[in-house]
Amino acid sequence: MKKIKLIALALILLSFIAAFYFYQKMPAKMASHWDASGNVNGYMPRFWGLLLVPIISLVFFILFIAIPKIDPLKQNIKNFSFYYDMFILIFTIFINYIYALIIAWNLGIVFNMSLMLVPAFALLFYYLGILIQNSKRNWFIGIRTPWTLSSDAVWDKTHKIGGKLFKISGIIALIGILFPAYSVWFVIIPVLIATFYAIAYSYFEFKKEIKKK
Repeated sequence: MKKIKLIALALILLSFIAAFYFYQKMPAKMASHWDASGNVNGYMPRFWGLLLVPIISLVFFILFIAIPKIDPLKQNIKNFSFYYDMFILIFTIFINYIYALIIAWNLGIVFNMSLMLVPAFALLFYYLGILIQNSKRNWFIGIRTPWTLSSDAVWDKTHKIGGKLFKISGIIALIGILFPAYSVWFVIIPVLIATFYAIAYSYFEFKKEIKKK
């Protein structure tokens, strides 16, 4: 478990090293935001263009490390700690991949940013499905609604179906590569549907459980 976290931390350190290495090679104002079509529509000063992502990555890492320590149901998190630690690593890789794309673009390498992000989101969504399916009731990780947090049975049922939906969302997102003009919608719409369905499902499952009592 500790090795997984150390690898994630090493990747974050690598992003800080990259920031200093590429500092003099970057333009004074770096492209930092792209629209759905992959066109640049936002810039920021070189300092923040290079350091913002590593800082965000480090903040998230610290937050992810803290969650199992402060959750009132921390024992439940220990029961799926391997999947959680793997999520920390995959999320760090996800952030570093985006950071690498930003650096590459500002070095003059031209590509469709939106299309390049699709595989990253597909992997993230698919692994979220795995994490969700293996998670146990807690206050920070998973599909946390008043109904899942009130019942282990509702939590387990909701996360079983929710995990499958997130995996499907990841697969659909990847298919978006075949339709470059609409790839962003292949990423956004399935995961929104999965989220809203899981929330509604938890409510109705809780109602069923109440009726049985």
